[in-house]
Amino acid sequence: MTTYHSPVLLDAVRAAAQGTRRAVDATLGDGGHAGMLRELGAEVLGIDRDPEAIARARGRLGEDRLQYLHAAYADPRALEAITLFRPDFILLDLGVSSRQLDDESMGFTFRRGALLDMRMSRVGEGAADLLNTAPQERLEEIFADYGDERRARRMAAEVVRRRSRGPFTTSDDFVNVIRAVLGPRSGPGDFARLFQAIRIAVNDELAGLARALPEFRAVLPPGGKLAVISYHSGEDRLVKQTFREWAASCVCPPGQPICTCRGRPLGRVEPRKPVLPSAAEVAANPRARSARLRIFQAADDI
Repeated sequence: MTTYHSPVLLDAVRAAAQGTRRAVDATLGDGGHAGMLRELGAEVLGIDRDPEAIARARGRLGEDRLQYLHAAYADPRALEAITLFRPDFILLDLGVSSRQLDDESMGFTFRRGALLDMRMSRVGEGAADLLNTAPQERLEEIFADYGDERRARRMAAEVVRRRSRGPFTTSDDFVNVIRAVLGPRSGPGDFARLFQAIRIAVNDELAGLARALPEFRAVLPPGGKLAVISYHSGEDRLVKQTFREWAASCVCPPGQPICTCRGRPLGRVEPRKPVLPSAAEVAANPRARSARLRIFQAADDI
């Protein structure tokens, strides 16, 4: 019995990567996308901030036409390695792998009694540290911006009130906050959304994405592609807005009489709308239901 988890939107990524010669899988995970890219004939650089993910992928795929780097994709070491690798295709799959979600020791789950951790790299402060020490205003921002929570202020206040009586240590502590604020009808959908918000904050995910996207575009050759799979509205909004700006002919302020910007698009978004998982894929893997794939192709004359 295998514990390998099939990657999301594999066929769509395969179609986008046709003709690729040098590919970066910047969020390696179990190596499903990287293995497919190698099958297309590409040399592949696989990057992951989780050392266990690197070890699993290396054990499954070996090292034939595959290099590995243990780092977060937005880390300067990763950006330098990508620049030196000179890829014509870069993939970012921003989701947490099914294996990580199922591994209670990593603390991503809201199953009863699970430790509040959520650190992808297993270093630094975890979810419990954040909930126990972050100022109320910061917690409110996290719940509102990353969790799309309308009652973010009340939820932040409830966290502060409860931690004054005892520290947050397990998933139950945060689930009880959610239930207290959202009421008895709150359920797994609310838990998943708000646990995801904490995970994004713990791992500095949106800030890292904002830093990395322009660096990735800058290393693409003419016609090269950057593909991003997102699962969260904030992630997808950032990718969409960034790609749209790159595809615009002019990014000068509205009303400026003379164009002083680059005056040409840096490439195009292809296809224009995000690629979504099929009904069959969602049925086979419900965690794929929120996936959105957006692809930017660098201009031929950059």
